[in-house]
Amino acid sequence: MKRAVSVSIGSSKRNKAVTVKLNGEEISIERIGTDGDLKKAAQLFTEMDGTVDAFGMGGGDFGTEFAGKFFRYHNVAWIADGAVKTPVVDGSGLRNTLEYRLAAFIEKEIGDYINPKRVLLTAASDRWGMTKGFMDADYECIFGELMFGIGIPIPLRKVSQLKLLASALYPIVMRLPFSWIYPTGDKQTVREPKFEKYYQWASVIGGDNNYIVRHMPDKLEGKVIVTNTTTEEDMQLFKDAGVKYVVTGTPAIDGRSFGTNMMEAAFIAASGKNRKLTNDELNEMLDTLDFKPQIRELN
Repeated sequence: MKRAVSVSIGSSKRNKAVTVKLNGEEISIERIGTDGDLKKAAQLFTEMDGTVDAFGMGGGDFGTEFAGKFFRYHNVAWIADGAVKTPVVDGSGLRNTLEYRLAAFIEKEIGDYINPKRVLLTAASDRWGMTKGFMDADYECIFGELMFGIGIPIPLRKVSQLKLLASALYPIVMRLPFSWIYPTGDKQTVREPKFEKYYQWASVIGGDNNYIVRHMPDKLEGKVIVTNTTTEEDMQLFKDAGVKYVVTGTPAIDGRSFGTNMMEAAFIAASGKNRKLTNDELNEMLDTLDFKPQIRELN
C-alpha cells in the first residue's frame, strides 16, 4: 500500500492515521505532530526518507508566494532538508487550486444565506487561492495579516496594502522564530479571544483553523467558517459558539478534515509521479476524483 505522511510541528493531540481510496488505489495517510519540536520533525523527515511515497509538511510552510515574489520561512523550511528521495509539499499547491473553488462552492450551496457578503481572512497572502476566490465572488474583504500574524489590531482592506506589507515586512518577518507568528505545539490548544469586532463584522471567517480558533470569541452566532484541518473538538467548539455552517476544502475522513499538505501528499502518492504535482495536474485530479469541499450545518 502506498503511504503519505504529514510531519507537523503542531500538537500531537491532533494525530490521525486512516486509509483513503484515490484513483481506485488505497493510500495510507498519517499525520504525526511533534509538539513544536523542530529538531524532532527534521529527524522524522530524515529517518523516513525513501520509505514513504510522499511527505506533507504540516504546521509550517516553506514560505509564501505573493505579488510575484517568494518569501521563504527561513526558520522552519529547513526541517524538510533531510528528505532527498521522497517529495515534500506544504499544501500550497492545493491552497492555490482547491481553495480557489471554495467561494464559488459556497455561493452555489448557501449563497442566499450569506448577507452581507463580507469575509474576514486570517492570512490572505498565505491562502491567496481562497482570497482570490472570494474577491472574484465580489465579497468585501478584511485581510488579517497584522492581527493574526503579529498581534497588531489593524485590518487591511486593499490588495495594495497587502503588497506594501509584503514588500516592507516579509523579508524581516520570515526570519523571525516561526512560533512568534504561528501557534505551534501546545499553543495550538490555547485560546486567546481577540479582534471580536472584526469576527462579528464578517459573515464568513476564512483561513487557517488554528488562527481562527485561537482568537475567536465565545459567540459567533450565524457565522460561516471556511477552513481545514478540523477535528471533532473543533466542530463542537464552533457549534457551541453558534456557528451556522463549517465549510472545509477537503472532505471529512473518519471524523476530521486533513490539511492541504496531507492531501496534496496523498495525491502525489496516488499519482506515482514521485514529484510535486503542477497546478494543472492537481486541478485534473480534483476533477477526476470529483474532490469537492464539504459543508456541515451545525445550528
